[in-house]
Amino acid sequence: MPKTILVLAASLALVLAGAASGGGRGFSADVTNPWFPLKPGAVYSYTGVKDGKPSREVLRVTHRTKTITGVPCVVVDDRLWIEGHLAERTNDWYSQDARGNVWYFGEATAELDKSGKVTSTEGSWQSGRDGAKAGILMPGNPRPGQTGLQEYYKGQAEDHFRILSLAEQVKTPGATSDQAMLTMEWTPLEPNVVDHKYYVQGIGTVLEQTAKGPLERNTLVSVHKG
Repeated sequence: MPKTILVLAASLALVLAGAASGGGRGFSADVTNPWFPLKPGAVYSYTGVKDGKPSREVLRVTHRTKTITGVPCVVVDDRLWIEGHLAERTNDWYSQDARGNVWYFGEATAELDKSGKVTSTEGSWQSGRDGAKAGILMPGNPRPGQTGLQEYYKGQAEDHFRILSLAEQVKTPGATSDQAMLTMEWTPLEPNVVDHKYYVQGIGTVLEQTAKGPLERNTLVSVHKG
């Protein structure tokens, strides 16, 4: 097993042990990692393509927090419109440890029909319930080649990442950089799909697009930092 995976696995074991004890020491809902900052009041707007249809997504970092297995998490409100109607609404939960790693502790998500009725909550999970475990979404000291597990809920959420570069060029309506982070993401639940994500320091995710599989794309068009 590569050293980077071993390090993240060891970190995961330690954080889960600490969280299970109800302490949550060393964790904060104040997420300041420059590659994935979550300042309360910040609003990120994206446009793209999902399931072959035009989409619009708005992320709002709320002032709310949620305690999960003893760990304080900031709540991020995620709304997705497809062809003009609200199709998904989600609350995501993040926390940052003392080393600057950003952890993903789960989500409460709902799919909606065109009348606004909830049709499914599949994909919802919370660390500490039914065997689900938090994962590292963004390392505190990212390095090319670093690999990790972002989330784990068997059969539902098993996303992995690998950092490919810290010196990529990216240009979107909402951000431009020649020192962007490029990551590859995949899940064993969808073995024929690979995504690429671009991150810019001080902003976070600026572009996500399919590298393998059906075309999907999400592009940052504006950001209000609160």
